[in-house]
Amino acid sequence: MPFDLAFIWAGIIAFAVLTYIILDGFDLGIGILFPFGKSERERDVMMNSVAPVWDGNETWLVLGGGGLFAVFPLAYSVVLSALYIPIIVMLLALVFRGVAFEYRWRTERWKPVWDIAFFGGSTLAAFTQGIALGALVQGIEVADRAYAGGWWDWLTPFSLITGVAVVIGYALLGATWLVMKMSGELQERMRANARRLGAVTLAFILLVSLLTPFQDPVYFQRWFTWPSMGFSLLVPALLALGAWQLFTGLSSDREIAPFLAAQSLFVVSFIGIGISFYPQMVPPSLSIWDVAAPDESLAFTLVGTVVLVPLILAYTAYAYWVFRGKTDPDKGYH
Repeated sequence: MPFDLAFIWAGIIAFAVLTYIILDGFDLGIGILFPFGKSERERDVMMNSVAPVWDGNETWLVLGGGGLFAVFPLAYSVVLSALYIPIIVMLLALVFRGVAFEYRWRTERWKPVWDIAFFGGSTLAAFTQGIALGALVQGIEVADRAYAGGWWDWLTPFSLITGVAVVIGYALLGATWLVMKMSGELQERMRANARRLGAVTLAFILLVSLLTPFQDPVYFQRWFTWPSMGFSLLVPALLALGAWQLFTGLSSDREIAPFLAAQSLFVVSFIGIGISFYPQMVPPSLSIWDVAAPDESLAFTLVGTVVLVPLILAYTAYAYWVFRGKTDPDKGYH
């Protein structure tokens, strides 16, 4: 098999997007759960649990979007044209959420406003990410290597379902994160929330999984014909294993296992999407190789990425190591 730079870069972009979901998903989930803090002190400690790492988590969104622009420019132009509204709304929501981290601690009078900005920005960012995913799954109309659809094609019942699914799923990640980082009453309340959110998340995964093969005949063929069916059968088995680990971990008062199990649901679901998409970069008509930049550009950017990605992974791991353990309610981000 030749040294396929486009395929390698598709793997790097997929890795960046998955890493973003794994890392930023739970801190968006904290924002979604923010109103469930019963007191200002509880909301303070919830925010403090992610304050040291939230901005580093969003590095992967920049890497995924910037990488797409650099190495798959046609995909970038088509996807951005098709999903302009949800992407702009997502970015604005992330801006308001980020500002809330800074300003919330510097005012008493306006703290409720920044509480709303933190909750609203987190929820809206998650919702628009899910809508963008649903719109991509249902397919983007392309003609003459350009977006040929309408202004509102992204807004469908299926994309709204995936939007709500991502909000619920991120809330599950946030709840299991707080189970791991908190203690006492807040931890127990989040453990109970995680059980409910876990059940609803699995219901949405099942619903979206049932609807996805009918969005495009190619998806149906990949999921229900050999040899690709052999891979697709692993997805529900791994989801069942992750669900079992989640609920048994919550029932047995374990703290780390539920968080890892909740993350595994997202990883397995991402693999399922990959099975549906491959080798398309922009379903249903543009493959990885159709949208790739020239090999010279791919090779040049790969050199820097091989150096950059391990550095990002290293400082991310170091940040989580430094701030490991329980969050102290009396110390934090001020």
